[in-house]
Amino acid sequence: MSPWRLLLTRPEEDCAALAQSLAAAGVASNCLPLLAIEPVRLGDVARQRLAGLGHYQAMIVVSKPAARLLLEQLAHAGLQPPATGWFTVGEATAAVLQSAGLQVTFPTQGDDSEALLALPVLRDAIALPTPRVLIVRGVGGRELLAERLAEQGASVDYLELYRRCLPEYPAGTLMRRIEAERLNGLVVSSGQGFEHLQQMAGADWPQVARLPLFVPSPRVAEQARAAGAQQVVDCRGASATALLAAVQRSAAPAS
Repeated sequence: MSPWRLLLTRPEEDCAALAQSLAAAGVASNCLPLLAIEPVRLGDVARQRLAGLGHYQAMIVVSKPAARLLLEQLAHAGLQPPATGWFTVGEATAAVLQSAGLQVTFPTQGDDSEALLALPVLRDAIALPTPRVLIVRGVGGRELLAERLAEQGASVDYLELYRRCLPEYPAGTLMRRIEAERLNGLVVSSGQGFEHLQQMAGADWPQVARLPLFVPSPRVAEQARAAGAQQVVDCRGASATALLAAVQRSAAPAS
């Protein structure tokens, strides 16, 4: 049995799946979702983009909630998506689309926008005079993908399907959970997840910041260190496999 006892902070459904994967490898964990997914109502422009998927040379889906809600919206509208031209940031998001029979390309090294942008197949897909790209995401995500694709001559549209919210918890919940469950490590899956962790900690942040923190990318690692996190472990990916590998190569704090 691993000495690690981790706090998982992903949305509820993803948190439960991650906890199960960790348990199978002998790693104990406890779920405190710090991201709630709230679907948004689609306006006329969004519905037009949904109906016009076939006009895009590349459709990039940035998260599992985006993938799930996209398929739900397509089914609700009675629309059949194109089978090809799909890209995702990670394998787990790709699996959601693949379950609907779509052909998806994703980076096998790294689960972030930078890894996706480095794929030759994406560059080939937009190697046209006036390529069009659709990014399917939540409201207010990173702009890096759109900026880099625009630099390559692409016209980029967004299809925003949800908002990420911090669930309501009583004050002090985070520290009480850490102490009650004797947790010795924290896990966040995104920059916004880290922001919510720090917000939840409130006045307890200096104490929380001393715990090892597992993050999915160099960008989030830098964000966490800048905020005062003292022991940051970059998993180089947001998948359960990446997290487990990082946990196994990291020494747990002495109890």
